Parts: sequence; C-alpha cells; structure tokens
Amino acid sequence: MDFTLTKYKELLLTIKSKGYIFERFDEYIEKSAMASTPQFLNFKTLILRHDVDRMPQNALKMAKLEHDLGIKTTYYFRTIPQTFKPEIIKQIVDLGHEIGYHYENLSMAGRLLKKSKPNNRTSAEFKTALYKLAMEDFKNSLECLRELYPVRTMCKHGAPLSEYDNGDIWKEYDYKKEGIIGEPNFDINWNEMLYISDAARAWNNKDISRRDKVNSSYKYTFNNTKDIIDALNKFKLPSKIMINIHPEHWAESNLEWLKIWIIRKIKNTFKKIYLRTQ
Repeated sequence: MDFTLTKYKELLLTIKSKGYIFERFDEYIEKSAMASTPQFLNFKTLILRHDVDRMPQNALKMAKLEHDLGIKTTYYFRTIPQTFKPEIIKQIVDLGHEIGYHYENLSMAGRLLKKSKPNNRTSAEFKTALYKLAMEDFKNSLECLRELYPVRTMCKHGAPLSEYDNGDIWKEYDYKKEGIIGEPNFDINWNEMLYISDAARAWNNKDISRRDKVNSSYKYTFNNTKDIIDALNKFKLPSKIMINIHPEHWAESNLEWLKIWIIRKIKNTFKKIYLRTQ
C-alpha cells in the first residue's frame, strides 16, 4: 500500500541515507541569498514542504515523525476554519518546523464578488475591487498566522476549480513589502531543482493537477513512492529537490487509507471531467 506513514518514513530514511540535507524553505532562501562560494551550491539539498489543505491532524502526525528522525520541514497552512487550528500549529512549531501561509485570497475574493457583482466581471472596476479585496484578506490572514508564528514564507493554494490563479495577485502587489522573503513558485529556479508533488494523491500527475506544477527541464515519471525511493537508491535524482507532501493523502491505518482512497477517487474523477471542459 502506498501513501501510508510507514512508506513515508521509508522515503525519509532513504533521502537521509543518500546524503541529502533537509532544509526548511526559509533556511534555503536565506542561504541562497548569502551563497557567494561554490560550497553552498554543491550541497545535496532537499526541501520538504507540506501544503496543509485540510486534515491538519495528519500534518501533526507527520511533523512528529519528522522530528523523531531529526528532520525540520515547512508547513503551509490555509486559514479556513477546518484547517486553521492554532493548537495544532503551536505543536508543530514546538517540534522545530517552519509555518508558512498557504494563501488563496484571489480565488476567495472572486467567489465573494461574483455574488455581489455577477454581471460585470470583465470590467476594470471589477478587477480593481477584486485585487483590493484579495490584498485586504491576505493581510488579515497573514496577521492571524503571525500571532502563532513569525511567518516569512508562503505558497499559493492551487484552487483547481477557481478561474483565478492565486499567484496573480503579485502582478499588482509586492509580497516582499509584507515581510515575506520567499514563495516557491517565484523564488526558485526550477531548472536547478527537481519538483516532486503528491497533489491529487498521485506523483506529478499533470492530468489531474491544474496548478501544482512547475516549468522545469527535469523530466521524471513516478508511479508510486517506491519509484522515488528506487531512483534515490540508484542516485538518479539531482542534488537539489523539493518534495511537496499533502498530509491529507497519507494514512496511518488501513481503514483511514481506504477512506482517503475512496474520497480521492471521486474527487480526481470530477477534476478530470472539469479540467477537460476548460
């Protein structure tokens, strides 16, 4: 069975055994800015990032497992009620992990404005109102997270069913002015780093994932977690990797695994149909 915490632990131990250094995203951004010698560039670096879309209790399980293995990672939290759980976030912080903001303000603002202004969505007035509302929501949500942790990095939520790409808000504003030092979609050269994502509970599945993908020169096919482990064992992967793990996809028990599998099967089928109509 794939996507279990047992398989996840095996993946982490394999990464460690191959000499990769685990770095939180904020640490990587800081070191990249200061890197003036080839020594930094030659490190085997792996950034383990978690997009906590839902089921934050699963994020805590992973955070504890990583801590037991001496690994520090980055957790990006949405601020919707079912995900924003301060007591869980505080426990993850106490384990030494970084907390970042998984922002979705443009898609959220779009939903709100559609209800109040449904007939003029292509006008300049609508666009101005959209970006203004989104930025206000961004600042408020970031402030809520910063009451728990001094957030310095963030990552956009894909929102696959939304017509809006949440990263587009930065065409109008500058996140560096908000004290954010890094966003993976904009602050990494993806021709120098391999991106691996379990979005939709499938590794780098571009047919299902609408926005959780990057433009890169690296071309790898992973059908399951074992494929990644095998590639690591055969030293086939580059020296810089980011792996994006969604905790909601990973199960601790067989019953939980089956429940997640059924839900994901239904969602992926719906997403495939929806994306084909776009």
